[in-house]
Amino acid sequence: MGSFQCSSPSKLQFAALYIALVLGSLGIGGTRFTIATMGADQFDKPKDQGIFFTWYVLALYVANSISLTAIVYIQDNVSWGLAFGICVVANAIALILFLSGKRFYRCMKPNGSPFISILRIAFAAVRKRNVSGTYGNQDYYYGSVETTNILKNGPSKSFRFLNRAALKIEGDDNQSSCSGARSWKLCTVQEVEDLKTLLKIMPLWSSSILLSTTIGMLYSLVILQVLTMDRHLGSHFKIPAGSFQLFNLLATALSIFIIDRFLHPTWQKFIPHWTLTPLRRIGIGHVINILAMVVSALIEKIRLHVVRIHQLSKQPGSVVPMSGLWLVVPLTVLGIGEALHFPGQIALYYQEFPKSLKSTSTAMTSLPIAIAFYLSTALTDLVRRTTGWLPDNINEGRLDNVFWMSAVIGGVNLGYYLVCAKLFKYQNLEKPNDTAGDHLPH
Repeated sequence: MGSFQCSSPSKLQFAALYIALVLGSLGIGGTRFTIATMGADQFDKPKDQGIFFTWYVLALYVANSISLTAIVYIQDNVSWGLAFGICVVANAIALILFLSGKRFYRCMKPNGSPFISILRIAFAAVRKRNVSGTYGNQDYYYGSVETTNILKNGPSKSFRFLNRAALKIEGDDNQSSCSGARSWKLCTVQEVEDLKTLLKIMPLWSSSILLSTTIGMLYSLVILQVLTMDRHLGSHFKIPAGSFQLFNLLATALSIFIIDRFLHPTWQKFIPHWTLTPLRRIGIGHVINILAMVVSALIEKIRLHVVRIHQLSKQPGSVVPMSGLWLVVPLTVLGIGEALHFPGQIALYYQEFPKSLKSTSTAMTSLPIAIAFYLSTALTDLVRRTTGWLPDNINEGRLDNVFWMSAVIGGVNLGYYLVCAKLFKYQNLEKPNDTAGDHLPH
């Protein structure tokens, strides 16, 4: 049997590959969650916006499912060129559909970079750090008569240091501020309050990092498990190890549909006094995520028991006589959790972020995911270096302990989330009675 040696790629081919990866990353960054924000802008009520986010995430997971099955199958069995061609056609059709509705869209006018606004407030506050004395509400800059009437009680007492950014002192350029120019010396009270709102929601945002870290670890470790198990579906078909994530995507998509069409209406009918707010939805997702780690640990314990019975621990590469479909159970549980916390996060950020930051609110969900997947890699490497749980041959290791560790991390993170949720107060709920009492801990 002859051997086939692939030729090394040229520098031009490498350049084309990396350019394609960069363009793909820019495209995803510019569309995936920007579309979510733009779609929500078409609705006025938080309830309608929440429904849109639910169906947006559903479409996202269905699309990922198609890419993991149909597109991957075409790449492996027909042609990579044909698969990429289909992707090009799909993107072209999507662009045409998007542009065809342009005249119907409600477009929000851009107000400049929100990050520059944050820097301006910080700079102005630090500049006035040595200002002393007692100041009344009239000593702050509001920017307009309407804003003055809305914020007639002055800036809030939280994060008082930032109030200095809106404090009028001798030398501030009021003329430039009043004319619409953005001053680095004097900011409006509304701008300061917007930054405070962002700071108040950041602890909740940070709780999603460890949540996504445990999910990333489970994704990676499931592949190691399934490579040692029987992946046959019938006598002729063998499920690719990398395609097992499809069960998670399908579970998430189906769960989103069931929650939106059946669970939520039933909940509202029989428990109207306990609304399924974004905070509660995210919190329940945290709990289910921990349950997925526990189920993974129990299934791994069963797998290791089968390994010991058949004395396979010293035989690297041997197939454990146990169906890989067992792993569908934790992936399904994980998918149910994602169907709760992922749309809940998007809805919460869009609902609670100040107007000046609406355009970046939904993108905030992707940032902790990116951080978490790097963190999950680092944590897995740390476990590998400091314990004997993850050897090259996992049949000799204790992968179940890694899942138990993930469950503990998830439990500690859940406690942190509950504290953050307890302290957080909604600012933009549709119903006036859904205020501080509408927190998950209650």
